[in-house]
Amino acid sequence: METKKIRDFQSGDLIQSFFLVKAAEYKTTSTNKSYLDLTLVDPTGEINAKLWDYSTETEPKYTINMLVRIRGSISEWQNRLQLKIDKIRTATQEDALDIGDFVPVAPYSPEVMYGEIEKYIGMIENADIAKIVSTLVAAHKEKLLLYPAAKQNHHAVRSGLLYHITTMLKMGEKVSEVYVSLNRDLLFAGIILHDIAKIAEMNASELGIVSEYTVEGELLGHIIQGIKMIDQTAVEVGADPEASLLLQHMVLSHHYEPEFGSPKRPMIPEAEILHYLDIMDARMYDMGRALEKVEDGHFSDKVWLLNNRKLYKSSVKSSREYKEPDTLF
Repeated sequence: METKKIRDFQSGDLIQSFFLVKAAEYKTTSTNKSYLDLTLVDPTGEINAKLWDYSTETEPKYTINMLVRIRGSISEWQNRLQLKIDKIRTATQEDALDIGDFVPVAPYSPEVMYGEIEKYIGMIENADIAKIVSTLVAAHKEKLLLYPAAKQNHHAVRSGLLYHITTMLKMGEKVSEVYVSLNRDLLFAGIILHDIAKIAEMNASELGIVSEYTVEGELLGHIIQGIKMIDQTAVEVGADPEASLLLQHMVLSHHYEPEFGSPKRPMIPEAEILHYLDIMDARMYDMGRALEKVEDGHFSDKVWLLNNRKLYKSSVKSSREYKEPDTLF
């Protein structure tokens, strides 16, 4: 058996390695047999795992943020890889593991990314917009440093929300150089605030792992929660009501379609740009993750997050080979 990272798993592999439990559920099959359903992570990604014929009465219980050693095999189910567990145990002190080594993280320091957001806030010239944004960001700094941008989808890594925001700010600055009529104050503010309510929508640990959605998150969702946060903060700082209204509209419309949570489509250019920057960054992230383990000249498996598309990794290379930069800017 090989010790592999999750991103290198292939159907048919035999696996023996340590993982962090991101989620654990005890379920029953249609024939009323109990089984354990786990989401396992390492620094390279996550995978669903099943332990069949599992009894909660006679076998140990496994919970989130627990390190486990697993022996099993990789198969494919509904176009996604799955780990069938043969043996499992909790990690012990003798294994000498650091739980922080098993958490997927953003490629940059959260403090550096937070500093970049502060730099863009400093570029906002409208005093009312700047007050709303700076107040909200400062009030939620502790969570912003840790939170992922989603529970399972794009940027679902520790500090992933900051990573998503800072990447979009870089793109937004370049777009504003092309479309010079754009209001950069609104664009930068909308980018920073569009997902800020994710910190209220989800409960996440210090490891950046989401255990569940909050009650308000389930009932309202981060778009409505974000609008509430902007409205309340604007009142507190005495901001211009129209500045508040425009920021609320940008958050409200950034998913674009009603079925994705936006009851209004963008009605200002800055909101339109925000939507496409958000989509672009999410898809580039998901495509990058899907193509990490694909060899040149081959296709990936179907990617559920990308409408079950296969992706092709070209063997035609640019003269400028890509690598993740050491610094954000």
